[in-house]
Amino acid sequence: MDAFYASVEGLRYPQLKGQPMVIGAGHGLLQARLEALRQAHPERAWDEGDRAHIPLDYFPRLADYVGRGVITTATYPARQFGVGSAMGLMKAARLCPQAILLPVDFDEYRRFSRAFKQVIRGIAPVMEDRGVDEVYIDFTAVPGGQREGGRVLARLIQKSIFEATGLTCSIGVAPNKLLAKMASEFDKPNGISVIHESDIERLIWPLPCRKINGIGPKADARLAGHGIRTIGELAARERAWLVDTFGKSYGAWLHEASHGRDQRPVLTESEPVSMSRETTFERDLHAVHDRAALSAIFTRLCEQVAGDLQRKGYVGKTIGIKLRFDDFRIVTRDQTVADYTSDARRIRQVAGQCLKRVPLDRRLRLLGVRVGTLMPARDLARHAEPQAGPELPLFET
Repeated sequence: MDAFYASVEGLRYPQLKGQPMVIGAGHGLLQARLEALRQAHPERAWDEGDRAHIPLDYFPRLADYVGRGVITTATYPARQFGVGSAMGLMKAARLCPQAILLPVDFDEYRRFSRAFKQVIRGIAPVMEDRGVDEVYIDFTAVPGGQREGGRVLARLIQKSIFEATGLTCSIGVAPNKLLAKMASEFDKPNGISVIHESDIERLIWPLPCRKINGIGPKADARLAGHGIRTIGELAARERAWLVDTFGKSYGAWLHEASHGRDQRPVLTESEPVSMSRETTFERDLHAVHDRAALSAIFTRLCEQVAGDLQRKGYVGKTIGIKLRFDDFRIVTRDQTVADYTSDARRIRQVAGQCLKRVPLDRRLRLLGVRVGTLMPARDLARHAEPQAGPELPLFET
């Protein structure tokens, strides 16, 4: 989906069409602006039905924001200023201070996510869900799916999603998931790109190695250290050298990926590996001086993870934490317990034990809680879940 969160907000606020806009924070700013609007025009309720008529001057701008939030997504007009996902809002404000800032509304995004996926399943039911805004589709057996190399079906999917939701998407058509993922980025927004095996040398090899989904910053830096910066340069290296340099499994995968080979099937059902919740603080928090605030945040994160598990029907037995300190150092700890659980108090108890294993000698920027080693809750009858123990204090002083 094209700039999914921002596009959903564009349907809610059509007056923002064509404007640079970022999604990520600013709930308080928006509410303050709406309250000012109500006071200026008390004859209007300015509820959901009135949002399309809110004057542009009443929307908060990036220049108004002060805090530690990061961008979740940005519209294409905002991206032209160098603003992008995961960028700090304060940094983005220096690049594009006039951009409109809106808070994240996950409930609304999930509603649109379910709607566009329902449209796709009605056309091509072999679909792999890859998150809120992305899917893989195998349309090998869909009648007419091969017409014009898949373009006819791709146009039908685009048209049907737009008619049902008002949203656009970009589609990559290729022999496998690896190439289709890359192709989907070629012609955004609302584009269709088709890659055949004969196109790999011309279209894929000139691209940077990072364009391969699975090559992260560390692997890219190692490749660059060996003079490998493009996918073509990676493909030119012998398989044996890659295996010797990067290990048997990853080296072999690098060789296959650089030649556009990927045998992974489209999976209509898959089990999640873990579930987590984390939050970045508006200001750095101290383990002693801000103990009450941290304890409340910690408890809320555990309750949110437990709620996610229960809502999706899973239990887990590996419970862990994630901390980011004020020097941006990240520390994780986890512990595997005897029995599976989705109980908030039990999760907090074990996560608290993990927390006691970390020296809290610096201020904290981020706190997260994770539950892994998941299994469907319906299978829990084979396992005995213990009663939650006494809640531990968040920080020892």
